[in-house]
Amino acid sequence: MKKLILLLLIAVMFSQCSSVRIFNTEAATDAEPAHYKTFGFYEVKASGDTIPRTFDERMAILKKAIQAEMEKKGYRFVSSSPDLLVNIGIAVKQEVQTRQTNWQNDGRFTYMGQRNYSWKSEEIEVGRYREGTLTLHIIEAARHKMIWKGSMEGVIPEKSDPTGKTAGQALQKLFAEYPFTAN
Repeated sequence: MKKLILLLLIAVMFSQCSSVRIFNTEAATDAEPAHYKTFGFYEVKASGDTIPRTFDERMAILKKAIQAEMEKKGYRFVSSSPDLLVNIGIAVKQEVQTRQTNWQNDGRFTYMGQRNYSWKSEEIEVGRYREGTLTLHIIEAARHKMIWKGSMEGVIPEKSDPTGKTAGQALQKLFAEYPFTAN
């Protein structure tokens, strides 16, 4: 019995662990949820030489995942004259993972002449990864007023996920904070 409880506790702990962190969620106090039945997307514009060639493909996967979550909340997607508009903001930065050298693993003396040897600790690169922040603003189209905003950040997988499973799981956590449903 104790082993079963321990296994259950470990399973719950690991299910709570995630590489996605949700922050900065806020709902408008004057929103009128009874009036919102449909949604659409603002046009996403990106340009410049820093945009990857897979941007449009990944944006389509992201929109599909957002659409699935909005439909779970009872909204219907329309391409013209929606009640709500979803604005997507993305920021991606390249990060370098480093570690500090130590005497036990990296203890090589450096000869400086005149029988002087020295060793010093230094940072060495062990990997590179991309970290992204996604911010969603849901806007009431009629009043051009934001009714909800939410942000999440996490490490972006190197390999593209054409099924959208990773994006879907992350957005499911973000939309758990979304307080409104369509009537």
